[in-house]
Amino acid sequence: MQEKLASFSIKNWADDDRPREKLVQKGSSVLSDAELIAILIGSGSRNESAVELAKRILASVDHNLNELGKLSVNQLMRFKGIGEAKAVTIAAALEVGRRRRAEDTKKITKITGSNDVFELLYPMIGELQHEEFWIIYLNNSNKVVHKAQLSKGGITGTLVDVRLVLRQALELGAVGIILAHNHPSGTLKPSAADKQITQKLKTASEALDIKVLDHLIIAQHDYYSFADKGIL
Repeated sequence: MQEKLASFSIKNWADDDRPREKLVQKGSSVLSDAELIAILIGSGSRNESAVELAKRILASVDHNLNELGKLSVNQLMRFKGIGEAKAVTIAAALEVGRRRRAEDTKKITKITGSNDVFELLYPMIGELQHEEFWIIYLNNSNKVVHKAQLSKGGITGTLVDVRLVLRQALELGAVGIILAHNHPSGTLKPSAADKQITQKLKTASEALDIKVLDHLIIAQHDYYSFADKGIL
């Protein structure tokens, strides 16, 4: 029985099967998600290796790292074998990954299509548990002059101030704006309210010779573009 329990320890594995040694010898890209998380966890228990514990955690979120990144420290601590220190380490590492992706969006300075908008805003709102409404302001070359959160609300929706949007557009000298908000529910279908606010902003903007170029609904890994669908 003792031999069986001992076999769970990563220390008893072959060198090629040890996550830390594998990373040093072969690089981080060859490691599975479970192995990378096992390195963060550091150690398992008498009955479960760090890799097995990591696999159990990943299975709870359908092996989706974005979903894992949404778990709070308290939620992570519900897993047997995960204390506060390990939970904080996992949460911090996933946040670093999110910020790294956000750094890449700084390279996007010109909007050439809906995918650029998605890549620009997804790191900020794609994984939120509440709705946020953002505006991207563009000059006559479709270069981003400013992007800003217009409102923040609960999962049921947000409030959008049309006057604030247009005032900021005039102050920035923007000639085009793109609307975007996230759907925490994951659905990409625009609601009646989504269509109404789009039309309201479009009508008001036209009076000031400012164009509403698109409205994106952003969810995990995907988006819905009013312009692409021809309903703007």
